[in-house]
Amino acid sequence: MSQQSGSTRERALLDQVPDGLYIGGEWRPAEGGATLVVRDPATGEVIKEIASASVADGKAALDAACESFEDWSHTSARSRSVILRKAFDLLTERAEDFALLMTLEMGKPLAEARGEVTYGAEFLRWFSEEGVRVQGRYGANPEGTGRMIVTQHPVGPCFLITPWNFPLAMATRKIAPALAAGCTVVIKPAELTPLTTLAFAQLLEEAGVPAGVVNVITTSTSGAVSEPIIRDPRLRKLSFTGSTPVGRVLLQQASEGVLRTSMELGGNAPFLVFEDADLDKAVDGALMAKFRNIGQACTAANRFIVHRSVADEFAARVTERVQSMRVGRGTEDGVTIGPLIDDRAVDKAARLVQDAVDRGATLRTGGEAVEGPGTFYAPTVVSDVAEGSEILTEEIFGPVLAIAPFDTEDEGIAMANRTEYGLVAYAFTESLSRGQRLIERLETGMLGLNVGVVSNAAAPFGGVKQSGLGREGSVEGLAEYLETRYTLTENPFAGA
Repeated sequence: MSQQSGSTRERALLDQVPDGLYIGGEWRPAEGGATLVVRDPATGEVIKEIASASVADGKAALDAACESFEDWSHTSARSRSVILRKAFDLLTERAEDFALLMTLEMGKPLAEARGEVTYGAEFLRWFSEEGVRVQGRYGANPEGTGRMIVTQHPVGPCFLITPWNFPLAMATRKIAPALAAGCTVVIKPAELTPLTTLAFAQLLEEAGVPAGVVNVITTSTSGAVSEPIIRDPRLRKLSFTGSTPVGRVLLQQASEGVLRTSMELGGNAPFLVFEDADLDKAVDGALMAKFRNIGQACTAANRFIVHRSVADEFAARVTERVQSMRVGRGTEDGVTIGPLIDDRAVDKAARLVQDAVDRGATLRTGGEAVEGPGTFYAPTVVSDVAEGSEILTEEIFGPVLAIAPFDTEDEGIAMANRTEYGLVAYAFTESLSRGQRLIERLETGMLGLNVGVVSNAAAPFGGVKQSGLGREGSVEGLAEYLETRYTLTENPFAGA
């Protein structure tokens, strides 16, 4: 495949991706033959037509997960580990194909897509290792009248809902710990980027995942298909990554069955630059934190809160770097900014920038949609953003870097915490004591201190406030799929 021309290779790769639903170890059409189309956001062209699941299809997928749960939960941890490690090896071998597939359906530049394959694969390796370390404990109760045994068990069948912006990593980040814990799953990828998950399910089958353990439903009627699954009393776990408003609805639905829930929701990440910051490091960190994935990441820095004494220099430096960014289709050499996911994303970025400028902000570069096919928005820098601007309160999800000045540490921290979200924050300072204060005072689930990227399979990913519940990755991510069971036995020495 590597020797084929670009368009021929792309077509061959897309033809290899299944177009059906994956239920009970079989690829099948949707009930009634319903389909949905997947488009390349860089061109607007349809690249594949696939099955669109009905409510009945969703129930069939849950049936399969429930039927396979007992056998899978009783499979040894080592056997599950071997399968996950095999999946890691296969994904690593096919990194180029998965990277290209993500670029075609989501738009991110190939270099970033390759990075996502590496990141996503690491969850398979991490949980293949961590799944064999699930432990309990044994000991006498304080009174000495019995023995306490604490054990960990898989929670049961799980429903996983993933977003469009990281099609592979969000799937592996949920599927890997679920399988390592002994759970079975139904996964519903986003309508806009379902192909990577379908290809990944195909890979899992090859790695040895038994029929029914992983089931994939793609659909254009997400709410209608998801709600009956969530309300089904057999389901025991819901994991969702997406917007806070949708998360609230799903939490209401999950409350009926008192489901275990993991919610990775919206963000409004502050990026603090203090007067003593190393500006070279801060600018590099800013570009990583803002423009990774074209700004379409829940961890993307949303508000650049910069000390007034260095604000102009910081703005000038980032503007110079942003002006050198190349916009284009992600498959083209040298492209660093691909398309936004759809027209609505372009309109939102334009609206937020215009509102900031109308309130007195300075537009330093960009600030407009790029003409031509596809949904492109120019990488943008706006400075001197005034309090009350919508760009400081709404998640941008685009390549727009907005700078607001502050004067004191207390003021900067207050500005950073002035949001209902608390997923991640970034801060640049050379002061150790200030860094320690920031760890204590910033209301966030994650903090990048003098670094612009925090995600790692070995780290607990998640937020506070309305950014969500629970954690993904690390030992905490595995615990999300386990329940604790306590047993009291009689004192074995009684009457001896």
